[in-house]
Amino acid sequence: MNIAETTSPHPLRYRSVPTLHDLPRPVYARVEDIAQPKATQPHSHPWIQLSYASRGVLQIRTAEGWFLAPPQWAILVPPSVEHAVFNSPGTEMRSLYIATDAMPAAGDNCQVLAVSGLLREMIRHFSRLPAEYDEEGAQGRLVDVMLDLVCEAPREAFSLPWPAEPGLRDICSVILAAPQQPLRMDEWSAQSKVSVRTLERQFLQQTGLNMRRWRLRARLLRALPLLERGDSVTDVALGCGYESTSSFIAAFRQFFGVTPGRFTPQGSRKSGRSGS
Repeated sequence: MNIAETTSPHPLRYRSVPTLHDLPRPVYARVEDIAQPKATQPHSHPWIQLSYASRGVLQIRTAEGWFLAPPQWAILVPPSVEHAVFNSPGTEMRSLYIATDAMPAAGDNCQVLAVSGLLREMIRHFSRLPAEYDEEGAQGRLVDVMLDLVCEAPREAFSLPWPAEPGLRDICSVILAAPQQPLRMDEWSAQSKVSVRTLERQFLQQTGLNMRRWRLRARLLRALPLLERGDSVTDVALGCGYESTSSFIAAFRQFFGVTPGRFTPQGSRKSGRSGS
């Protein structure tokens, strides 16, 4: 998989990544308000990155998968993991760069975290502090609590695991490009020169999901940027392969815990006013 690829419905431009040789403090805030859909070239950092957007939808691609975070979620990227970041229009990013010794339990794989209202406000407040904040005073204590909240945040399955075998990667690319299309199991097994049963077993071993569940997750994750740009729930449901809006809403609610309307521009504004 080329991690610079994207399924974003928006025209894409690239943005630069700031050059930092060292962090001035154990945690550094990167503040960006990005009006247009953009992406970074694949890159890595020697520190942990928490990519969070209080508005907009973030996507992070790595060699291991595709990770997606609408508002109220964030993506934790371990040190030295090559990744590319994609954002939807009107994204308000408040990302954290975290020294590895400040959060040694970050793990080895990217994770999508649920961001509580308290953690969201702490990130916003911290992003307004000077880069060389007072580590020994109240600002340092705020950072300690903020990192505790990051460590304790629930992990979510808002990701698509990517197989290592090139033939299976090709199949995933086909599914992701058109998740509304039926699975072509006979064709893919013939191309792979294995039985359908063997193909399904290999896919499950490498991704942890069977192809049908992988496609279901691809459909639901693919729906988010479409909803965010203002497409109607009905159009998104049909475009993602659902026969009815009601079945799409039910599947969406089961996976994300909220209805698709929460991710429309109107729903986002209502949520922002209510503080949820």
